[in-house]
Amino acid sequence: MEDEHIIRIKLNEKEITLVGTAHISKESALEVERIIEQEKPENVCVELCQARYDAISQHQGWQEMDIIQLIRGKRASLLLAQWIVAAYQRKIAQKLGIRPGEEMIRAINKAREVGASVILADRSIRVSMLRTWRMMSFWGKARLMTEIIASALFNENISEEDIEKLKKQDVLDLAIASLQKSLPTVKSTLIDERDRWLAHTIGNAPGNRIVAVVGAGHLAGVAQNLGKDLDCEAINVIPPASVWSRVASWTFPALIVGLILAGFLYAGDKAGISMVLWWSAITASASALGAILMLAHPATILASALAAPFTTLHPFLAAGWVAGITEATLRKPQVKDFMNLRDDIISLRGFFRNKITRILIIVAVVNITTSLGTFAAIPMMMRFF
Repeated sequence: MEDEHIIRIKLNEKEITLVGTAHISKESALEVERIIEQEKPENVCVELCQARYDAISQHQGWQEMDIIQLIRGKRASLLLAQWIVAAYQRKIAQKLGIRPGEEMIRAINKAREVGASVILADRSIRVSMLRTWRMMSFWGKARLMTEIIASALFNENISEEDIEKLKKQDVLDLAIASLQKSLPTVKSTLIDERDRWLAHTIGNAPGNRIVAVVGAGHLAGVAQNLGKDLDCEAINVIPPASVWSRVASWTFPALIVGLILAGFLYAGDKAGISMVLWWSAITASASALGAILMLAHPATILASALAAPFTTLHPFLAAGWVAGITEATLRKPQVKDFMNLRDDIISLRGFFRNKITRILIIVAVVNITTSLGTFAAIPMMMRFF
């Protein structure tokens, strides 16, 4: 009797074998090799995009990453979130004695061994994560990040029961299953849309004999969508920020400027100047505090403080970016930081020790403390009316 995680589908002239795996299961890795050896397919589709393939295959792209350009491109938070999820996967995989994504690497190697072409069948992880983020509410984002950080960095004890579950299902799928009732957008964008994308790519792969290796959580969805007319362009677009967030990003600075101008007009020059000074002092202090908490370079602390009163009044600037770029310039990551990154991200201590992740955390923490400072400054300014 064949494994329940293997589905064979006849689609026109194509014979497609779907193999559902757990991304940290040794048994899955061995099964993938066996199926590919047995089927001798013309093409092997794997549930990877180019970025995820580069990450698990340890390509040298990590060492060529420009951290300053990454911060300027507003991708620091996205990359930090990816690494936090990767940290959880790697932590569990160590307990099982296997690399995360081992079954995908073995599928690729075995495909080449039998002369099959390899197709990276998944949607870009950047698109998946940004679609999820843009379509979530503020509270949904806060809850998701709290869950991810708590699971990845603080859950050191993983039970045998958890490990047994993870042998049957991918860690990300399990996390999403626990959140899907309260955060349906997460399942929609990270599971359902990718089911359709994977099905489209697999169904349109060249050749008549295809093996597709996907996470166990995608197996049923991909099988159901194979052969359907799917509009994949619509789910490959990063939606713009919501109208509310765009309006809010301009409205809040305008209100602060209006409040200061009102102080000059109705309470006098002395009151207006005092309001400007209080605004500057509180936002600068809050920004500097974030850098201090992260033991940033003294120049980074100073740059954060000087930037905060201005960046808080501009929707396209952030004190955290200034802090991150300054820290990266003064304490530039070395080759060893890139080489140690995979091991460092599995512990809270490693996250703070590695210069790369430390810089990204500085960006996030300074942005958070600066935001808190802006709210703290408002009641202080209102006293002058």
